[in-house]
Amino acid sequence: MARQKRNIFIYIPIALALSVVLGIFLGSRFNVDSNHNTKFRKFNKVNEVLNYIFEEYVDSVNKSTLIEGSLVSLLKDLDPHSSYISTKDLRGMSEPLEGNFEGIGIEFNIIKDTIIIISPISGGPSEALGLEAGDRIIKIEQEVVAGIGIRNKDVMNMLRGPKGTAVDISIRRRGTTAMIDYTVIRGEIPIYSVDISYMINDSIGYIKINRFSAKTHKEFVAAFESLPRRSLKGLILDLRGNPGGYLSAAISISDEFLNKDQLIVYTQGKAHPKTPYMSTNGGLFKKGKVIILIDEGSASASEIVAGAIQDNDRGIILGRRSFGKGLVQEQFVFPDGSAVRLTIARYYTPTGRCIQRPYDEGLESYYRDVYKRFANDESAENDSSYFNDSLKFTTPAGKIVYGGGGIKPDIHVSIDTAGQSRYLRQIVNRGLINQFAFDYADKNRNRLNKYKAVSNYVQDFRLSNSELNSFYRYVSEKGVERNDKDILVSAKLIEFRLKAYIARHIWNNDGFFPVIHHIDKTLQRAVEEMRDENYSIFAEKLE
Repeated sequence: MARQKRNIFIYIPIALALSVVLGIFLGSRFNVDSNHNTKFRKFNKVNEVLNYIFEEYVDSVNKSTLIEGSLVSLLKDLDPHSSYISTKDLRGMSEPLEGNFEGIGIEFNIIKDTIIIISPISGGPSEALGLEAGDRIIKIEQEVVAGIGIRNKDVMNMLRGPKGTAVDISIRRRGTTAMIDYTVIRGEIPIYSVDISYMINDSIGYIKINRFSAKTHKEFVAAFESLPRRSLKGLILDLRGNPGGYLSAAISISDEFLNKDQLIVYTQGKAHPKTPYMSTNGGLFKKGKVIILIDEGSASASEIVAGAIQDNDRGIILGRRSFGKGLVQEQFVFPDGSAVRLTIARYYTPTGRCIQRPYDEGLESYYRDVYKRFANDESAENDSSYFNDSLKFTTPAGKIVYGGGGIKPDIHVSIDTAGQSRYLRQIVNRGLINQFAFDYADKNRNRLNKYKAVSNYVQDFRLSNSELNSFYRYVSEKGVERNDKDILVSAKLIEFRLKAYIARHIWNNDGFFPVIHHIDKTLQRAVEEMRDENYSIFAEKLE
């Protein structure tokens, strides 16, 4: 009984703080009604409690901390996606969606306790000054940053800053002994949401989008127009791992595939009437074959695109069931720079389905559901049993689709476990493939740059047996015991991963994806479907 009493006292400040929060949001509304309840206006219970805490509570209270903590608690109990964002976190969360940040414009990694420039960002101030991939940053503002245990967030804090401000850095370049000093004037640096666009073969194009930001549609148009229009017969749009973003970006991307006046999505909430979004007369790719790749990491705006394509019978959805986020948030920014993102509506695909997963068992259960999928891989039985007839909808062409739990793909492709081993997991989890690949690319940069095009590298480059043995020795030196049995099982995956990461350090994503796609079972299945003369939106198969 004594323990229960102690627990009750622990929660009293939280309960009082929640009352404060309710007053912040609702108190002003009650006070506005001066014609009806003057007595209530003069006695505001929330304000009284607030003053009582600050004046009489046994210990001093940090007002800001109390209110912000209460806001977090209040909003997380509404649904999984309503949230309070502090001033310091809002900018970092908004940058990827706004499509830019302010800094010196480099991609970097910390390898052997040293900041290594992976690539200067195209169009940024570092590229303009001549900073190169492989340069080691030794000093920032005359302060030594190598060999001190610096972390990623420390580097970003030192290098990012307002546009037009200067930062001094000193670098060491391979092949030189003296440090080179640069004064970099910070600028606006783009954050790209389209990872790559290229032709997989003579007739099939591929575009990968990593998020839906303010600039995604513009990037997509540029990516699509880089593909040869005359020979393009089919397009694979990869939305795997794409967590979503702006509704407007999803609508604009969907519009590029649909005929005029087709419903893309509609939103509806208690205080927000039904709002439909229709396709326009434009559209870059209305007639060719379309396949959308999704998985459990595809959420929100990704699901809007997949749902629009599936429900309008425009293409095939292939991969694994998507995340299942069908709630729309609106952001309200406070004067101090903090914000609330509140769910104000649900969105519905053209057939009328809401794909939001249930969240009535709490946040932990909500997010654990996604991880469970990896354990059973949503085999035919598990995937189908998640849905029931009450969630069944029919497309105009008569295809059955389901709501209530993400987008169920037309063609399910299981997680590829071929070639997996404990040895491979160990070296991947420790980042040893990427580290070795960087060292290799750094030492052989001049030789690798002699390839006339990435396609030549993809076709012709291969690590020699002695180079592969050097890698296995390197892994042993890093504490992972050699396992010849596992190496035999995983040899192909190891070799292709090494080749892909070496390419990334020379050509970024333009080099990485064309190599890694050789061991991407889901993508290969999509290519097969594209080539199939019986390509059909009614495909429903399990791999």
